[in-house]
Amino acid sequence: MPRKAAVPSGSDSETVLARLHSLHPKGIDLSLDRLTVLLAKMGNPHERLPRIIHVAGTNGKGSTTAFMRAILEAAGLRVHVYSSPHLVRFHERIRIAGELIAEQELCDRLLAAEAANDGAPITFFEITSAAAFAAFADHQADITLLEVGLGGRFDTTNVIPTSAVSVITPVDLDHQEFLGNDLATIAHEKAGILRRDTPAIIGPQQPQAEAAIRAEVDRLGALALWHGQDWLSFNENGRLIFQYRNGLLDLPLPGLPGNHQLINAGAAIAALLALEDAEFPQPAIAHGLTHVNWPGRLQKLDKGALCRPLNTGSELWLDGGHNPAAGRVLAAALADMEERHPKPLFLICGMLANKDAAGFLENFQGLATAVHTVPVPGEASGLPADRLAATARKLGFQSIAHDNAATAIAIIQNERPDHDVRIVICGSLYLAGAILKQSDYIPR
Repeated sequence: MPRKAAVPSGSDSETVLARLHSLHPKGIDLSLDRLTVLLAKMGNPHERLPRIIHVAGTNGKGSTTAFMRAILEAAGLRVHVYSSPHLVRFHERIRIAGELIAEQELCDRLLAAEAANDGAPITFFEITSAAAFAAFADHQADITLLEVGLGGRFDTTNVIPTSAVSVITPVDLDHQEFLGNDLATIAHEKAGILRRDTPAIIGPQQPQAEAAIRAEVDRLGALALWHGQDWLSFNENGRLIFQYRNGLLDLPLPGLPGNHQLINAGAAIAALLALEDAEFPQPAIAHGLTHVNWPGRLQKLDKGALCRPLNTGSELWLDGGHNPAAGRVLAAALADMEERHPKPLFLICGMLANKDAAGFLENFQGLATAVHTVPVPGEASGLPADRLAATARKLGFQSIAHDNAATAIAIIQNERPDHDVRIVICGSLYLAGAILKQSDYIPR
């Protein structure tokens, strides 16, 4: 542990984080130079991490990382995890050897990074990443899972000199203002995490994205293992079948619902099997798949104030997907639910203003009975609920704006008192976090 920076009287991590936000309001500035300088002042902790699995992509990064953590821990290994954004508490971003970072250590690490930076220009994500790397370097673990925050090539996590395995989940359009307006450009940025002579697990890609990633694989000399060619995962008779080179695993279905999670689980298994000198007994893989925990991703809510207005047979679900590709996989999962257990579907949607609302919502045409819209609590960059409702109506949905999700839930059920309904709150991870705070969710 480094020398502790004193936490000011009455201070806590929220106070420190708020100050870092105010001191460094520029949220994203893609470069590694500032962070490299800061890490050098801190003794280069990023060079002392346990071997790293680095995960990039547009959708599925978090779920893939969650599957890997669950399997690794089922195999008895200690795992550091860095992910973003958090849903309820910032501590969720930094998991040290299996546990969320403790409040006091988070304060100490943030203050130490702030002191080392000494007022130099830095972004919030860079300085908090430096704090995370320092914490990881000073605690023993077997594996570090690093989830890219944005892009790949210039993401703060890409300051690491080496990795044991790289993973690129499906690439699609998102964050175009930073990464580019076409799939090839975005995929090129994601592929920036690849390393020479290092295994790279590549999830299913659209043709433009695949071509861009293949070009980077060839240029860098990465050891790519492609979905559909070197590994495959699918549902057969209610089991997850994973094919890898010349082997096959017959496993239980993942604990996260939706057919897209079969792909994420497969990518996780492929990445772990690609680790040099690593052995994962099939029971550990099976246990990890079924005991995975990743909130806000097609998560069923069954307690808390939001559920009280619902009939016994009604359902309330939560999903943080917020781009067109996420809308496609969510709609596919809900269509599967509808086929197996039919119920009228109602969306409660809140989104940020920089997202493709029409591209997200059009996936639910012919599936959702109505779209109720809400603001994203506490987000100045949120899309006003009335504007989102207007977008939904242009797509042919019945839509009405509400002040909050609780009101929308009560109205949906009260208008159909004798019917069970399926309600899905979606459109933003920030909205998902606000909903979880109202649902007695405790990060763990």
